Amino acid sequence: MSYIDDELPKTRRVIRRVVGAAIGIPLMIALGALLYFASMASSDRDMALDEQRHSFEVINLATQLDASIAKSEATLARYVIGMDPDTGRLFQSQWRRAGAELDALAFSTRKSPWQKAAVQGLREAYLDRGKTLNEIGLRTTYDQKLGALSQFHQAGKSTNLKLINDRLYAIIEAENARLTERSTAVNLAGDRSALANRTYLLVGLIILVGALCAAWAAMSAWADRRNARRLADAEMIRADRMEAAVTIRTTQLQEANVRLQQEAAERAAAEESLRQMQKMEAVGQLTGGIAHDFNNMLAVVSGGLELARRKLREDPENAERHIDNAMEGANRASALTRRLLAFARAEPLLPAAVDPDALIRNMIDLIDRTIGDQIVVTLEPGASGWAIFVDRHQLENAILNLCVNARDAMDGRGTLTITTAQATLAPREIGECEGGDYIRLAVSDSGCGMDADVLQRVFEPFFTTKPVGQGTGLGLSQIFGFVRQCSGEIRIQSRPGEGTQVEMFLPRKAMTAAQVAEMVKSPASIDTTDHPPTRILVVEDDPRVLSQSMDAIAELGHLPVACPHPDEAATMLERYGDIGLIMSDVLMPGMTGPEMIASLSSKFRDIPVLFVTGYAGDIDDAMMFEGHQVLRKPYTLATLSRTISDTIIQANGKDSKPGAAEAAPKPGKSVPKNKPLSESPPTETAEAAE
Repeated sequence: MSYIDDELPKTRRVIRRVVGAAIGIPLMIALGALLYFASMASSDRDMALDEQRHSFEVINLATQLDASIAKSEATLARYVIGMDPDTGRLFQSQWRRAGAELDALAFSTRKSPWQKAAVQGLREAYLDRGKTLNEIGLRTTYDQKLGALSQFHQAGKSTNLKLINDRLYAIIEAENARLTERSTAVNLAGDRSALANRTYLLVGLIILVGALCAAWAAMSAWADRRNARRLADAEMIRADRMEAAVTIRTTQLQEANVRLQQEAAERAAAEESLRQMQKMEAVGQLTGGIAHDFNNMLAVVSGGLELARRKLREDPENAERHIDNAMEGANRASALTRRLLAFARAEPLLPAAVDPDALIRNMIDLIDRTIGDQIVVTLEPGASGWAIFVDRHQLENAILNLCVNARDAMDGRGTLTITTAQATLAPREIGECEGGDYIRLAVSDSGCGMDADVLQRVFEPFFTTKPVGQGTGLGLSQIFGFVRQCSGEIRIQSRPGEGTQVEMFLPRKAMTAAQVAEMVKSPASIDTTDHPPTRILVVEDDPRVLSQSMDAIAELGHLPVACPHPDEAATMLERYGDIGLIMSDVLMPGMTGPEMIASLSSKFRDIPVLFVTGYAGDIDDAMMFEGHQVLRKPYTLATLSRTISDTIIQANGKDSKPGAAEAAPKPGKSVPKNKPLSESPPTETAEAAE
């Protein structure tokens, strides 16, 4: 009996162990599985939350970039209107900040292949937009306010701005779509985590019920509920305090916003008043300089003509001298307008392939006569066959200007060095020029040099260090406008007492061997055969200019036909079947000269065309002239004769001398004694800034 009694506790212990093991092992396995799945669900949820935060970060960066670009363009608008250098520097800082934000956006999306194309397109549009805005800022820096305003207005409609907005919208939309997916993933992961937690809690309760007594479980549950209530009350109090603090802060921010708006309005009014004052000061300076120089020239012209009229019968020789003085004054006025047009980049360029070494060698005699015998001129040609595509006359005038500047800086004694060299530049290595091959054309002197203050103002119009009456202050500003029109860059290096070096970097033009041979062809091989009288159709809307042109053509022995309006050109060509040349103004009412030529029927397209212009206005593309000759106003009879002859030669398939519109008269033509053969006398076109 006792044995049986002893075996019962053992059996019960075994049963309890077996039952405990049978219950405990599955519970442990289930608990482990629950812990694993809960960990996986939590990991998935954390991953989805990280991706969600990344989407918010990308959207925030894109929004900040959009705001920074808009803010920098607004600052540029203020700079263009106010021309305040501090505002210009602020624009550069804000635009660079926008670039940094774009880099941050690209870094943030580096692991997002669906955003790669949009971010790359955004970067390209940003760089293109930066070039446009920097060019506007540069125009404003050099006091080209009207051009900057016009370009800024056009920039507001440009495609790069639309591309930036489209790319930003695409990035934000893609992230919003991705955000929706990630939010769904977060919810699903949260559901799985909640399910796992609930299951885990159920198993835990089962374990607790099996391991602890009901009383302990009840007390524990009561203690938990009491703690939860206490935490809920504390959170409620904290939420109330936070809500009150947010309300107070919101009120303060609203009041601060009102104050900021008032200050912004006052500041905008003050800036507008300052801009108006600066604009009036700039206009007064410009008009005063132009009026001063033109009054001097008109005094020479009107005084010379009046004296010539009085002396015409009594003393013809003195009358001719007075006429020469009047012509010199007119030529100086022509040179001044040419420089003004070049500075404003409103004079049309007539580019052609030019060998810089040959051009400088051909100019050496002119340079020697201009600067005097006491200056030693040294040539260092190094272009080595590289060509440039420029307006030959403008380049010659620029070189001559620099030589005269050097002469004045050396007081007529010293060494002048003209150097050409090949140069391969990286993007923006020199100013704003693009990367590629360039010809470096430098003019160096051993003169007095310039200090930093003068260097900062050398390109300003009407700025000069010469005594009153010895310079217009447009020489270097003209060269600056010419170099920029040629897509080049100019740089000046100088120190007081050490001389000055002016460098022009002009883009290289790639040419074939045949083109090089044509470019360097000797002027002696050019056919200068005289032509018989030609019937010339003169298209000019100004009656006075038309009358003068008719008289000049008749004086040269040709047969002029007047056409006062471009609409009548086709009718006049039909009426006169022997028209051998069309001589047309460029800017006329109704249509321009190039538009008139383009509108003619095909049977008149073989007639030679000569365009005559003093200002090309909106026609700044030389391709619109379709390769026809262009004669600049004002011109002399000798220049007109040579240009008509060269135009006919070119139309007949013969070689024509480049730059014929500025060449000397042909042999055999009568030229009045002591009359200048070009519109711009060399000694009057140069302007020193040193």
